[in-house]
Amino acid sequence: MLIVESYILAVLMCGVTMLCWGSWANTQKLATREWRFQLFYWDYAVGVLLLALLLAFTIGSVGGGGRSFLADLRQADAAWLGSAFVGGVVFNLSNILLVAAIDIAGLAVAFPVGVGLALVLGVITTYIARPEGNVPMLAAGVACVLIAIVLDALAYRRLAAAGRRTPVAGIVISVAAGLLMGWFYSFVAQAMGAIDPATRGLEAGKLSPYTAVVLFSAGVLASNFIWNSLMMVRPFSGPPVPFGDYFTKGNARLHAIGILGGAIWSLGMSFSIIASTAAGPALSYGLGQGATMVGAMWGVFVWKEFKGAPEGTGKLLAAMFLFYAVGLGILVASKL
Repeated sequence: MLIVESYILAVLMCGVTMLCWGSWANTQKLATREWRFQLFYWDYAVGVLLLALLLAFTIGSVGGGGRSFLADLRQADAAWLGSAFVGGVVFNLSNILLVAAIDIAGLAVAFPVGVGLALVLGVITTYIARPEGNVPMLAAGVACVLIAIVLDALAYRRLAAAGRRTPVAGIVISVAAGLLMGWFYSFVAQAMGAIDPATRGLEAGKLSPYTAVVLFSAGVLASNFIWNSLMMVRPFSGPPVPFGDYFTKGNARLHAIGILGGAIWSLGMSFSIIASTAAGPALSYGLGQGATMVGAMWGVFVWKEFKGAPEGTGKLLAAMFLFYAVGLGILVASKL
């Protein structure tokens, strides 16, 4: 399997993760112009697993280090396979809530609140699972992200005061999504085996990064039959979504958009997990969740979700982006 040993390369891969995680929701915005987000989400879950399998059978099965995907799968302990799978189940519930929040509140609100909270909790939980990095600097980076979340909330209040109210349900669902999303990564990180720097061998019984992402993705797709089915029967907004709509209202373009969205997110997840071998899981996850800033940029500059907001709102948004950027910079420096 391909092993990332360079810290600089790991940081660059986390940068790709940030772009992927911050951009996939644009496919949802495109698709939900024509059908409900619950229908989009079936294709999204398929895309997540397809991309994970593609990487596992290619770069996850070549090279002299570690183990190939199938060999790794055969030797893995059931407990660690289950841990990565549970990570997918937990993530999927949180992500469906985030998708619902985006549908109600928009990218510029749901991403900073939901994913920002996930970043804070995720850095803490992954550090507890595998303590790597400078604690004071990790804490300072997380503090900057928390300030950015508060600034985004203040910008939202100005928008509400201008008469463009975002339903409170959108904020509440974003918070719930963030609280859940902060836990999933630690399940995957714990399942991964350590790599011996001298022999480039992988710890027996545990999983390679590629196998861990495949099991995680399987958990996402399997749990979709529970979480997304519930969301179709009891949606947060609008009438229930008939299951038959997936077949009667869908077309090749809409299905392709959903699969593309899942593949984009899965590429980011794969790069984050692969990079964690050199950067450490806390930093890898925290830097990837700079996606919050990317998602908010899409919402503000492309989808114009704050158009018509009162004077001064732009300064709050600029300060939000600044604190996110500073926080991410500190997180990167915490491992130097």
